[in-house]
Amino acid sequence: MAAGELEGSKPLNGLLNALAQDTFHGHPGITEELLRSQLYPEVPPEEFRPFLAKMRGILKSIASADMDFNQLEAFLTAQTKKQGGITSDQAAVISKFWKSHKTKIRESLMNQSRWNSGLRGLSWRVDGKSQSRHSAQIHTPVAIIELELGKYGQEEEFLCIEFDEVKVNQILKTLSEVEESISTLISQPN
Repeated sequence: MAAGELEGSKPLNGLLNALAQDTFHGHPGITEELLRSQLYPEVPPEEFRPFLAKMRGILKSIASADMDFNQLEAFLTAQTKKQGGITSDQAAVISKFWKSHKTKIRESLMNQSRWNSGLRGLSWRVDGKSQSRHSAQIHTPVAIIELELGKYGQEEEFLCIEFDEVKVNQILKTLSEVEESISTLISQPN
């Protein structure tokens, strides 16, 4: 295969995008044949396969180590010096790709690694109570907290909690105690 056939930055960027979609973002169905025919049609399958495996391996290594930009540059430099490694042009494309996709890939990996539901959103408001069994409680302030809970890839659930003034004061007292305990632990000498 001619050296220039796997050098173009647009096809390599497209390949990295497709590998990220397949590997990290849960969009299966991106086949080797599809990638070769769309991005590298002149490259025979027996030469494209090792190139694809190399790029997939490099991308997985970068993502699993959650490399910062200094680590990335050191890693890619080592890959360019390695026998059967990558070219400096390919390293530049990979570096540019990682810089623009690192956050999304990291977020996707974090979401996939969670077993339990997580907090997706929180909203709160203070209302006046309009109905009650006892007329003295009508028009008293009520704190309403709405939690949006969910797991990656699943529909979210909503939890609505209502607190009267006494409960809010108890929670604030408890939070103050927690804050005090943390401050005490932090200020203790090692």
